[in-house]
Amino acid sequence: MRVKSIKGVKDILPGEIEKWQWVESLAHRIFAQYGFKEIRIPIFEYTKLFKRSIGETTDIVEKEMYTFQDRSGDEITLRPEGTASVVRSYIEHKMYGSGSLVKLYYMGPMFRYERPQAGRFRQFYQIGVEAMGSANPAVDAEVMSMLIEFFTAIGLQDLELQINSLGCSDCRPNYREVLKGSIKNHLAELCANCNQRYQRNPLRVLDCKVERDREIARNLPRIKDHLCQTCRDDFSTVQALLDSIGTPYSLNDYLVRGLDYYTRTSFEVVARQGLGSQNAICGGGRYDSLVEDFEGPPTPCFGFAIGLERLVSLIPEDKIKNLGTRPDIYVLSLGEEARQESFKLAHILRKNGWVVERELAGGTMKSQMRKANKLASRFVLILGENEIKSGRYILKNMDGGEQVEIPRDSLVAEIRAHLQ
Repeated sequence: MRVKSIKGVKDILPGEIEKWQWVESLAHRIFAQYGFKEIRIPIFEYTKLFKRSIGETTDIVEKEMYTFQDRSGDEITLRPEGTASVVRSYIEHKMYGSGSLVKLYYMGPMFRYERPQAGRFRQFYQIGVEAMGSANPAVDAEVMSMLIEFFTAIGLQDLELQINSLGCSDCRPNYREVLKGSIKNHLAELCANCNQRYQRNPLRVLDCKVERDREIARNLPRIKDHLCQTCRDDFSTVQALLDSIGTPYSLNDYLVRGLDYYTRTSFEVVARQGLGSQNAICGGGRYDSLVEDFEGPPTPCFGFAIGLERLVSLIPEDKIKNLGTRPDIYVLSLGEEARQESFKLAHILRKNGWVVERELAGGTMKSQMRKANKLASRFVLILGENEIKSGRYILKNMDGGEQVEIPRDSLVAEIRAHLQ
């Protein structure tokens, strides 16, 4: 039986991985400009961490987590998202001790058992950001503007930033009861999922993807009409700050996010075209009680997570056409003596910082030149019997076609002069 990959996971091969590396390098650069530092979190955690943070009534916990017992009998889960692990690390390592805003970001695989479809996998990758330690709405606006700057650097244009406020522990409980009372009148018309969520998490009815349910949701009470004054003021400040720097956005009364821990500002960035109905490439918001729920100190936070598969699929073609590593020099050797010499030369050239390729098995001049062309090598260094005897090698510029002789004794200096 031929071994194949598991359904819902994929290999990221050379030719594709360069896009991912480019996106990740932009994230490293832009996030650092805003003072964020990278954190690397474990791929698996105790299951109770995710049940407690994400919410036991969510689809993720109820249907999608990869959970198993390890050899000691502990219940372990492959991480389905990154925020819970960052919060656990923040508390465990007492990062709150500095008293200042802690800015972290992470990259890596997440795992959810869901139906594979375009841009969605069972092992998928995310870039996430968490700003921890301030309730100031300026944090919300700055992090969202950083995200839009990141997308702009990638070359994405047809995107929409959608924002909403989910209220806080003071005003949301009252809204939940008002919403439940209104939903109750429509239970017979709503889908089975909404009937299950109605008692435990009625806000999720607002973002149901069933079209009939969406029509009903448009006539349900809206949370913006039930916000307390503090939440109203905070959300107005977020909008004013985004307006002040020209970051476009739209208000979405039905944006509630799928995780229980969000409060106040929530947002998504969606692609207007190219992804179909599953068009969100990033989402996040404020979660002011999660650290405290984990027995840490009161710590207001704001963060987001980006789906890398979808993001990479949206990169404009002109941004990725030259992303592959182009060899600086292809060492072409003719004959056994030249092939042995090419091994030593390739080693010397690589030690001097150049990307070097060569044909291990030799071959004809024509076949090796064809290989150099296929690799888009900038230069070809030609070694044959005559070149070995004379100690003068031929360096050919593959872009312009010019070629020069280079003495073996000053090889590195001569090549450096030509490769500038």
